[in-house]
Amino acid sequence: MKKRFIFCLFFMLPAVLLTCAAQIPGLVNYTEEDGLNCSYTYHLRQDKNGFIWIGSDNGLFRFDGKEFKQYGKKEGLKNIDIISCEPLPNGEVFILPFLNDFAYLKTGKVVNLNINDYVKNQFSGSIPKITRDTNRLYLYGTSNPQTIFIYENGTVKKIPVSMDYKKRSLATIKFDFRTRDLYLNDPTKGEIVIYNLNTRKVRTIKIDVGNIICEKDNFLVFEKWGKITVYQLSDSFLIKKIFSYDTKANVFYGVIDKNNKLWLNLRNGGVLYFNRPIPEYEKQPTAPVKLLSSYVINNVLVDRDNNVWFNSRNSGVFFIPEALFNHHINLSVKNNSEYIKAIAKDQHHIILGYNSSYGAIIDKKGRMHDITLDEGNKDENRSVYINNNIAIFGLSGTIVTYDSSKNTYKKIASSIKNIVPYTRDSVFFCTADGLYAYHLKNGILTTLLHERTYTVLPYDKDYLFTGSFSDLYKFNIRTKEKTLFLKGYYFTDLKKLKDNIYLGATNLNGIIIFNDRGILKKIEKSNGLINDQVKKIEVENENTFWASTNSGISRVELVNDHVRINNFTQTDGLPSDAVSGAVIKNDTIFIGTSKGLGVFSIKKLLAQEKFIHKKVIINSVTIENNEHYDLKKSLTAYPNNTVIFNLSFLDYASQGKISYKYRIEGLNDSWQVSNSSKLIFSSIPPGDYVLRVYGLGYNGKQSYASTDLAFKIQPEFWQTWWFKLLIAAVSIIILSVLINSYLQKKRNKKLEKFYHEKKIAELELQAIKAQINPHFIYNCLNSIKYLLFKEDYVETENYLDIFSQLIRKTLYYSEKTFMPIWEEVEYLSLYLDMEKLRQNELFDYEIHLSETVNRNWVIPSLLIQPFVENAIKHGVSGLRNQKGFISVSFEHTDATLSITVEDNGIGFTPQHESFAEEQSFGLRLSEKRIQTFKQLFETNITLEVINLSEKSGKQGTQIKLYITPYENHNTSLHH
Repeated sequence: MKKRFIFCLFFMLPAVLLTCAAQIPGLVNYTEEDGLNCSYTYHLRQDKNGFIWIGSDNGLFRFDGKEFKQYGKKEGLKNIDIISCEPLPNGEVFILPFLNDFAYLKTGKVVNLNINDYVKNQFSGSIPKITRDTNRLYLYGTSNPQTIFIYENGTVKKIPVSMDYKKRSLATIKFDFRTRDLYLNDPTKGEIVIYNLNTRKVRTIKIDVGNIICEKDNFLVFEKWGKITVYQLSDSFLIKKIFSYDTKANVFYGVIDKNNKLWLNLRNGGVLYFNRPIPEYEKQPTAPVKLLSSYVINNVLVDRDNNVWFNSRNSGVFFIPEALFNHHINLSVKNNSEYIKAIAKDQHHIILGYNSSYGAIIDKKGRMHDITLDEGNKDENRSVYINNNIAIFGLSGTIVTYDSSKNTYKKIASSIKNIVPYTRDSVFFCTADGLYAYHLKNGILTTLLHERTYTVLPYDKDYLFTGSFSDLYKFNIRTKEKTLFLKGYYFTDLKKLKDNIYLGATNLNGIIIFNDRGILKKIEKSNGLINDQVKKIEVENENTFWASTNSGISRVELVNDHVRINNFTQTDGLPSDAVSGAVIKNDTIFIGTSKGLGVFSIKKLLAQEKFIHKKVIINSVTIENNEHYDLKKSLTAYPNNTVIFNLSFLDYASQGKISYKYRIEGLNDSWQVSNSSKLIFSSIPPGDYVLRVYGLGYNGKQSYASTDLAFKIQPEFWQTWWFKLLIAAVSIIILSVLINSYLQKKRNKKLEKFYHEKKIAELELQAIKAQINPHFIYNCLNSIKYLLFKEDYVETENYLDIFSQLIRKTLYYSEKTFMPIWEEVEYLSLYLDMEKLRQNELFDYEIHLSETVNRNWVIPSLLIQPFVENAIKHGVSGLRNQKGFISVSFEHTDATLSITVEDNGIGFTPQHESFAEEQSFGLRLSEKRIQTFKQLFETNITLEVINLSEKSGKQGTQIKLYITPYENHNTSLHH
């Protein structure tokens, strides 16, 4: 009788559990827009690393929580209609297409198996059933199997099944590779047939009539006309019925998940979930929950983290994190997926205001009572209030008061902004027209302030804080006096924390903590607050409060002068991150969101993990277009190579909001953050490095440990030690050759110097001959004779004196290579005086020595005199109607000595033959001397001959010499 009562109770549970909302709050739908480029998905699998594999009509997809990687025709699949796959511990993924063309995936490459001739008759009607033994797979047909195929490491073997089926059609249940027993089902007789491949013996076990739906380990699930029966094999020949349940629906597939909980896929849409492990149903049956009734679900997967995945027909893949799923399934308050805009409480009730003219009241037993406020009106609730039997719903254009004891409604026309408790029997209405006090019992509305008011908070017997949204005022109720208190903070909510300590939620500036004198503290996003735009505040105790935002909810705890903040979002189980407000009862917090109500134990929320217990997976490393999958081998690249690390962080609860914190030790000590799953590096210098990378999930949580990968950048051959040694040796040889060549050139230069000195001596002799020629001496002697004839003995004596000095100096300086400038000036003066005397005052002259010229600088000896002689002989001597003038000047500019010899003679035309005949010898002699000096002393002497009539229009010739002067003390320059 007791068992019968339990089963009756099992069948009579409320139907509402079967028709739970089709759309689960927080459910994520991955479709083509997210990279799942297919229209039809089949089975789901998870490999040892945690990747999700999805079979589809457009190939096989691998999902890491952020990106879908597709394997199709381009990657080598012969058949892209992939029903399922089997990930193996060795990293291979065995691929099961529809109608053969089996393949496997290893190190990112598709390998097609040539076994279709073996299996085409075995699996022509359906894909095979599979039993896995580590890296070995057993494949066999779904009915009357003739052969069992064994796949391992890319090869296939076969074991024949010699059973006589006696024209029966037996459905395959499973193959036990340990006992070599093949389990088959005869759905017409209600039998399990067990055939042993070794002994070839057949045994039967009697069960209810039905078709096999799914099996796992020793659990078997059968179905007949919507009724499912669950059995447990206790050994090879004994079976026990766990429970039966009539779904009253057409079940076409089933899954027993990792927690031994049963899922049934319905042909007409939806999936039934049995929210307890199968063994527990034997003692205490519980009705299943129907989910996603609007979609045909092909397969369900509960992954390692208890997140739930649904493969749908033509609608992509659905995903819900464990926290959200458990919250939805186990929530005591059902029918809670409405868009909640406002929430409040009293001692026994919780009141909800929706995003339309509806609301709800939850009683102390957790029962929800829906309330229609204004049917047909779409005004949203902005604020709600409840006090025992009186509930107030503040719609955007109307205030509705509801008396549950009388079931009566009252409407007040007003554009409400906020409802704030005042006294035990009254509340404040903050409206666009002003601030009002409303008495709950008699319904009297009293005007306090005729100005737009958004928030209000009593802080004294006669004083209120009133907010005009942008500013906060102190308002005296008796005198109606209003004083500006805080300006420009855009307050959305005000709460009292403790005596003379108040909290202000702002629209832009986080939370302001203040007293009646001013601001005490600001808490913003920079302090850890989840968002600076805060909607509501709920006080937990005098040191702790909760802040509701569009990004989740923050729990703020004041500890001495420090602030401790815990942030909670969808990843922690909230139906949505858009939180409108929250209320606290004991250790339970009720959170109103855009996707329904969240009910949580505060203690459990605070027990959330600080880190994500996963590590980043380095899928492969691409070095200069070569992708490496075996990362156990040493990785080597060169400085000119581009190195790409392909990463995944399998935190599916973060729903793609994943980034990576990394650094390369040995290259840079600072941490970098990237949102991309590819880390690209180029031009890394030679050396040994370690990539250290952390995963960052949603809300900034970090992986508990880093993933490290060592790699090496080999130097180019020209960067190796042996090449550098070779270069050093070659350099030494070349340097030795150059030094030897330089020394040889220096020795040759010394020899050349002796040669040039000899040549200079010869030129000097030629210069003496050119200057003291017989004609010159003859003219001087004739002049002396003429003076003697005149008996002008004084002039004769003077002339002879000058002549003798000139001859003596000429002979002296002809032996010298250089002479000081002052001696050159004296020599030129002596020569010009003699010539002037000899030619009867034919010309005047001037020798100018600039102050910038050091008189002790030395210049080549007897270099200027030939140009002065030319000025007399070929310049001024040809004048007829004017007296000649010769100017010699010494100037020093820019480290160069400039010597100018200028006359006002008849000038010259270089093209005339007479010029060539008269000038060529003296100029050639001077130019030869200049070239000799250049070669011998590495000095720079430049000669310019200028016809003044062509340059400036005046008569005469100008000779310019540019010389780098030498210091007089440099005795090495002297011959």
